[in-house]
Amino acid sequence: MVEKTGVKGWSTDEMAQKVAFDIPDGAYVNLGIGIPELVAGLVPEGREVIYHTENGLLGMGNSPEKGKEDPELINAGKKAVTAIPGASYFHHADSFTMIRGKHIDVCVLGALQVAENGDLANWSTGEAGAIPAVGGAMDLVAGVKTIYVITRHTTKTGESKIVKQCSYPLTGKGVVNRIYTNLAIIDITKEGLFVKEMAPGVSFSYLQTQTEALLNQ
Repeated sequence: MVEKTGVKGWSTDEMAQKVAFDIPDGAYVNLGIGIPELVAGLVPEGREVIYHTENGLLGMGNSPEKGKEDPELINAGKKAVTAIPGASYFHHADSFTMIRGKHIDVCVLGALQVAENGDLANWSTGEAGAIPAVGGAMDLVAGVKTIYVITRHTTKTGESKIVKQCSYPLTGKGVVNRIYTNLAIIDITKEGLFVKEMAPGVSFSYLQTQTEALLNQ
């Protein structure tokens, strides 16, 4: 378990910053709920990223100042947002046409599990009584060109989230390109999982003990 060893790695803001630096200038991006939302505020100065939301906005801006929220301007997670100059609004169906037509370049999502072959499980544990919350995730992972996952490396009980095979219901098969955790950045390739970068104080041997799937350097 990570907390017991004293190794914490990157903070959530640092994880999100790593993602933000890897998004190319001019990209059209969809951000999932939770940690992925932090990415929007950490894009390097001088780089333009156009944010898309499933509920019908292209050109989402930062969160509004407290007291200046517009109840009719929200993202797919029902959080208040702003719109940048030149933003456009459209029907929910048109938003998904953009996704399914592969017009979105990058999607950043959270995860419950990611398998070594890129399978993603991020909407349900499959337990009886669990509330399904798939949202637009299945469409996103099937239609967006590049899928980044950002998540803590292990669960609160110390179980690895990067596994040989997902045990939870799948969101998509073989869809994840890169994983960002508090311990490392890991690329998923046809040849396996390759560690791109490790957080300060994290060794490869330690990283492997926290990862069920086999890692490569």
